[in-house]
Amino acid sequence: MKAILIQNDERKTLTWSDVPDAVAKSDEVVVKVAYAALNRADLMQRAGDYPPPPGCPDWMGLEVSGEIVSMGDEAAERSDFKIGDKVCALLGGGGYAEYVAVPYGMCMPIPKNTSMIEAAAIPEAFATAYLNLFIEGGIKEGNTLLVTAGASGLASVIIPMAKAFGIRVITTVRSDEKAKAIAPLGADLIVNTKKESLADVLKKELEAGRPVDVAIDCVGGEGMGECLRYLAHGARWIMIAALGGIHTDLDLKNVYVRNVRIIGSTLRSRTPAMKAEILCKLVRDVWGKVEDGTLRPTIYKVLPITEAETAHALLENSESVGKVVLEVGGE
Repeated sequence: MKAILIQNDERKTLTWSDVPDAVAKSDEVVVKVAYAALNRADLMQRAGDYPPPPGCPDWMGLEVSGEIVSMGDEAAERSDFKIGDKVCALLGGGGYAEYVAVPYGMCMPIPKNTSMIEAAAIPEAFATAYLNLFIEGGIKEGNTLLVTAGASGLASVIIPMAKAFGIRVITTVRSDEKAKAIAPLGADLIVNTKKESLADVLKKELEAGRPVDVAIDCVGGEGMGECLRYLAHGARWIMIAALGGIHTDLDLKNVYVRNVRIIGSTLRSRTPAMKAEILCKLVRDVWGKVEDGTLRPTIYKVLPITEAETAHALLENSESVGKVVLEVGGE
């Protein structure tokens, strides 16, 4: 079979190369990949900063859609899946390939009324959104959420998911063009941080009685610490990345007096059992909203797997609004 390998050169060139065939262990299924979606973690892995977990392939790819073509003995006996089923799957790595072996607990049925392209964009992004909104964040109907980088693929899921559960949403962008592009996602307030300070906006929201209860932040940087001063009492600030920088100044007295919690969170570092539990809850609580059209993945562009470098450039240059998907085997 073939997969996208990272070459050991200055550019970290991506090539569609021959690799050993995927073989299922007892608790795994082999999925013939139809589509694989991109995540920023793929860029980090390509740069050498985010190695795959032990036992996972060297090549990138955290989420796919496809068809089960073989099953290990335990998977065949204990799972509800069978050969020929269409699934989407959350991976530790290896999705940029024609086939992938994955534990059956990491597979989910394709939601009704959902294309295979859309299904590929669901597992990593939706599981990350669900984890940080409801498990880490404990967010409730009527709360206010801040999600940074509103044009990102993850925000394109978090914003409509939060709105579907009755949550008020504030998000950030860095241009008026991006603000216009993400307007259909339904955020209540879009802050262009090139024009106004996020901390100043949050201060106004606090004074107006609409403070942020939960923040999901992939930017971090110097401004993060200042923002913490203007959250709701007992707010949760969840750090999932630090694209804007890894250092900030904190007023520690504000943190403990206001009972603010700073939480570090990544999905990839969770155990397989924890991931399987998250996926079960995702199917239970969210699939109905996907199937009735309340919540859909936002697809920015679909490119052939052989154009993976072009796809990566869309994320690197922050050109995409929503998810970028690679076509491997197609529908």
